[in-house]
Amino acid sequence: MSEALRLAGIAKTYNKGRPGEVEVLRGVDLSLAAGEVVALTAPSGAGKSTLLHMAGLLDTPDTGTVALGGEDLTGASDRVRTRARRRRIGFVYQFHHLLPEFTAAENVILPQRADGVAPGPARARALELLERVGIGHRADHRPAEMSGGEQQRAAFCRALANAPGLLLADEPTGNLDPGTSEVVFDALVALVRETGMAALIATHNLELAARMDRTVRLEEGRIV
Repeated sequence: MSEALRLAGIAKTYNKGRPGEVEVLRGVDLSLAAGEVVALTAPSGAGKSTLLHMAGLLDTPDTGTVALGGEDLTGASDRVRTRARRRRIGFVYQFHHLLPEFTAAENVILPQRADGVAPGPARARALELLERVGIGHRADHRPAEMSGGEQQRAAFCRALANAPGLLLADEPTGNLDPGTSEVVFDALVALVRETGMAALIATHNLELAARMDRTVRLEEGRIV
């Protein structure tokens, strides 16, 4: 099975050498295979979001390497990193961050159009993804007209619109009630498994974590 993500020796300190210096990550090693769904658990302040930012090429480590699909992108230019984020990584957060003035379908179309996909195929892909997660009937509704669970499922579809090889999710069901959380989580995992991508999902919900392929825990800046 091919390797979707490898983090090797990742270290990160903020305010280095200045008052308020904080050592967030201390030599993190982590790899995900294509098709693998991995839970990331951590106490508050342990560096979970920083780790996801490193994996998603949103920040650079002080030391260590970040590789996607076997390609080391640690020292890549901003242009190369931006292209990799757009085409190869999907992001989902606790809050959906859908654009309120656009419909669910339009929110899923936008990242495809930014990547050069023609309008017809982009809409067809959007409708297919929305249908897969059970909200095809909401395609032409704006976020304010949808429930919290429907909004988050639309956000999943937007994250997967460009068929990335890696999905990074930071507490994707943390803003939902337990019943809705179950439905949304099941939709996410089903979509990830259908596409064969790798997923790293940060969660405080240990019941959800137990349903993934494996769990890694971050404590005091290290994987334990």
